[in-house]
Amino acid sequence: MLSTSEIGLIKATVPILREHGVLLTQHFYKRMFSHNPELQHVFNMGNQKNGSQQTALALAVLAYAEHIENPSVLLPVLQRIGDKHTSLQISAAQYDIVGKHLLASIAEVLGAAATEELITAWAKAYGQLADLMINLEKSIYLQKAAVKGAWTGWRKFIIDQKTPESDEITSFYLRPEDGLEVAMHQPGQYLSVKVFIPASGIYQPRQYSISSAPDGHYYRISVKKELGTADKEDGTVSNYLHNVLQEGDVLEASTPAGDFVLNTTQRSPLVLLSGGVGQTPFVSIMDFLSRADQQRQVRWAHACRSENVHAFRDQVKTWDAEHDWFEHVVFYENAQKEDKNTRSGRMDVTEISEMLLIPEADYYLCGPKPFIEKTIADLSALGVNRKKLFFEEFGPQTIQMN
Repeated sequence: MLSTSEIGLIKATVPILREHGVLLTQHFYKRMFSHNPELQHVFNMGNQKNGSQQTALALAVLAYAEHIENPSVLLPVLQRIGDKHTSLQISAAQYDIVGKHLLASIAEVLGAAATEELITAWAKAYGQLADLMINLEKSIYLQKAAVKGAWTGWRKFIIDQKTPESDEITSFYLRPEDGLEVAMHQPGQYLSVKVFIPASGIYQPRQYSISSAPDGHYYRISVKKELGTADKEDGTVSNYLHNVLQEGDVLEASTPAGDFVLNTTQRSPLVLLSGGVGQTPFVSIMDFLSRADQQRQVRWAHACRSENVHAFRDQVKTWDAEHDWFEHVVFYENAQKEDKNTRSGRMDVTEISEMLLIPEADYYLCGPKPFIEKTIADLSALGVNRKKLFFEEFGPQTIQMN
């Protein structure tokens, strides 16, 4: 347990972490990969290049310091991190490596301000957090192992089918190479896959939402081909999947993970709000609900650039026609024509508030950070209780919910 004086030392670093946290995490990652290059096979090196991983870690360290007196308030966030870690097969031994380089980075970045007392306090604080995460992840590993069809570690899957869904999204149907059954995922969960990238000489893992209902025999992931811009490189793994891997090729995957899932025991109304490829977990949810025909009131508003990049649009129209409990609307930036299901421009929830504001509804949001932040703010302004809002930010989580 941390003493009162040690807690005071940790809290005294909060202003520094607010101002210089990213500088600290940049130094930390550079140091760790220099001393332990094998960890490049575990971390998303694309997020390292664009800086999102450094920002996410800086925010996490800051939150921990701010709540050092009662870190249990962070459990919902830690649960999500634990899900991600177990999908990547993170081990207890790797926490020792991270702790070693984090403490060394604090000392090297703070210089003379990093007193022996401060480093000792942070060592105890990190040890407390590491124990919490190791025990949490141990329980997650045990829960996963108990699921019928689950497996430990990485398992080889054959790309059984590769199907274009739009100009930039392609579905990959993955069947286990050993021919045995697979774990029934929860609608909304993701699959961690890893592939060897010859150009960099390392394995790279990525997480992709499963875009089909639980089946027990295969998984379908639907991947957007991430093209670079002047400020961002092409997506390494998404382009490798699209351009190189073909039907019959093999990749590896771990057991489905994630807590952004449909509560299948409830029958309360459901509002789905998605942007771009953020639609994929909702395709899984709707596929499940459609097959189960639960008669659960569902409203889905989706936003994307154009009809050409709108994946699964025909399937969504079919669900709308088949089920009187389901309604949808899509926003295209420049729609060629508008009708009751199609709007032109960026999504504005106030414009469709009569469709979305349903008593006792749960609101699920998925997509890029700006989309989620704006939609949360707009729904809150309309009076939606934030406790009824659930979101999944693709990539390292940087959105903070108050």
